[in-house]
This record gives sequence, structure tokens and C-alpha cells, in this order.
Amino acid sequence: MTDFGPLIANPKSILLGAAAQLGIFITFMGAILLGFTPEEASSIGIIGGADGPTALYLTSKLAPHLLGPIAVAAYSYMALVPLIQPPIMKVLTTKEERQIVMEQLRPVSKKEKIIFPVVVTVFCSLLLPSASSLVGMLMFGNLLRETLVTDRLSKTAQNDLMNIVTIFLGITVGATANAETFLSPDTLKIMFLGLTAFSIGTAGGVLFGKVMCKATGGKVNPLIGSAGVSAVPMAARVSQKVGQEANPRNFLLMHAMGPNVAGVIGSAVAAGLFLNFFGG
Repeated sequence: MTDFGPLIANPKSILLGAAAQLGIFITFMGAILLGFTPEEASSIGIIGGADGPTALYLTSKLAPHLLGPIAVAAYSYMALVPLIQPPIMKVLTTKEERQIVMEQLRPVSKKEKIIFPVVVTVFCSLLLPSASSLVGMLMFGNLLRETLVTDRLSKTAQNDLMNIVTIFLGITVGATANAETFLSPDTLKIMFLGLTAFSIGTAGGVLFGKVMCKATGGKVNPLIGSAGVSAVPMAARVSQKVGQEANPRNFLLMHAMGPNVAGVIGSAVAAGLFLNFFGG
């Protein structure tokens, strides 16, 4: 139900969203080295996408016995975005880079906002059919919001339906967290790997932001790359907060929303890749 306008206005920001998925694949390899199966490693790695529903969907398909620990890890780190990200962002950027003021984004027409989810759904479904359900539902919600002809459905999806689904999701996931699975050394490994995935994803986005900063002659503030981890809209707000600490005239929120929503698409595509390779 989010606004794809910032991504449409600045298509290059999709590269930042892609770079922030680095944590998913590095953590996948790390989990393999720690003795997890490819299916389990895929479910653990996707925590780095900071997208709870995607993590739960992939885990339910590949490693349902780990649903409880992975749900706790995924949602814990999403909630801790304001604590985890700022130190990484400050270590990897200079004060001058954090002070960069970006140009205002161009206005995006209603027609563009309606065409975008349709095109993305068709493209992703043809390119990676296993990701079509994740990307399709994301774009369907956005289409309800943007068409302005389904106001009742849009409000229901944003409020009543969302709350009902959240309640049932919390109860059903909690019911899977039995002691034999949850109170084990593997749970500690999952928590550690989840933090690693999230941290590497943040670092990957910021470092690619520095590359874009150099390539554009200092027109891109690298801080917006951290928002590519997907946690919408919290990660974008953290980019705004850290940027404004360095320069009170800095308003990065809408610029950061581009990589932020690109990260949602990127994590869904990453989940589709894992499903394609290990879903049987």
C-alpha cells in the first residue's frame, strides 16, 4: 500500500535496493558453512531483506520447522532498525557525504503510478514465475491504492484486513514455536545470522550509494542506500534522521523511499530465486 512515486521518479534507486540484498546471499553461504541445509539457509538468509511477510512465506515453503525462530529474528531486527543502522551508516560515510543535499524529485503522474505495478508484475512473472505470488500481491495492494476507484477495498486492505491478518499471523506463527525447536542452539545461530544479514545488507546499500555519489559528481547522498533493506518506511526515516543530524537542511525521506520500495521488490525476487532452486 506504499507509494512507488519516489522509485518511479528516480529509477536508478532500484540499484541501491538491489545492492542492499547482498546480506541475503552472503548469509545464505554463511548458514551453509554452519551446517544448515540449503532450504534452511535460504530461509535464514532472507531475514536480511527485512521484509517479514516474505521471510515467513519462504520459510513456510522451504523450512516450516524454523518458522518460529525466523519470525522472531525477522521482526526483531525490523523493529531495531533505528538502533542497528545508524552506527553502520556513520562508519561507512564521511561527514561531507552525509551533508549532501539532493535535488527535489520530479512529480510523478497518476498514469505512471497505475502502469508501474502492472508492468512490474508481468515482467517478474515472466522472468521468475516462483516470485509472482509475492510480487503480484505487493503490486495488487499498490494498484488498489493508486486507481482511486476502489476506495472501499483500499481502506479495508490498509486497516481492517491488515489487522485481522496480523492477529492470525501472530497466533499461528507463535503456535509453531514449540520448545524442541525454539530452545536450541540453532535458534541462537539464526539470531546471529539474521543480524549479520541485516548489517551486511545495510552496508551493501551504503557502499553502493558511495559509488553512485562518485559517479554522479556528488549528487547522491550515500545514506539513502541503507533504506534498500526494505523495512518500509522505518529504514527511510532512519536515512532522513542521520542525514538531518549532519545537515539540518537535509530532507532525504522521499529520496530514501525509492531504494526502500525497491528493496521490497528485491527481497521478493530473492525469495523467488530460492524457491526456484530449492523449492522442489
